[in-house]
Order: sequence, then C-alpha cells, then structure tokens
Amino acid sequence: MRELWSLLKRAIKGTYVSVEPFHLFRYLDEQAFRFNNRVMNDAERFAHALKGIINKRLTYTALTGSELPQTC
Repeated sequence: MRELWSLLKRAIKGTYVSVEPFHLFRYLDEQAFRFNNRVMNDAERFAHALKGIINKRLTYTALTGSELPQTC
C-alpha cells in the first residue's frame, strides 16, 4: 500500500499539472490501473487498456456533463 501512495504522490507532484479535486478520482483510477498492471510493459498495458474500450461508447453528455450545444 505504501508503494501505491508513493507512486501517486510522485505522479501528482511530477507528472500532472494543477490537479483539481473534482477530477482527482480520474487520476486515482489511472494510477490504480498502472499499479495493478505494473508487471506489463507500456505496450502490453496500452493493448490491455484498448481491449477495455472496444465496443464502448462515450457520449458527449457523459463526457462533459451537458447537452450538445445548439447550432443555428
């Protein structure tokens, strides 16, 4: 557990710029994924992440929390 926290602190201080509390859970999810798959190299981890998004749809509303802007 200490290893995960130290990696998270290092990522927040060194990798991410201006972490907002509203988005903190996203940073935590990314670091948890990296930690849980730390035995994989970067290419394997990327392929594993891609397998998780196949046939999934991200709508504009889910992404932004608002409806599509109206066009004239």
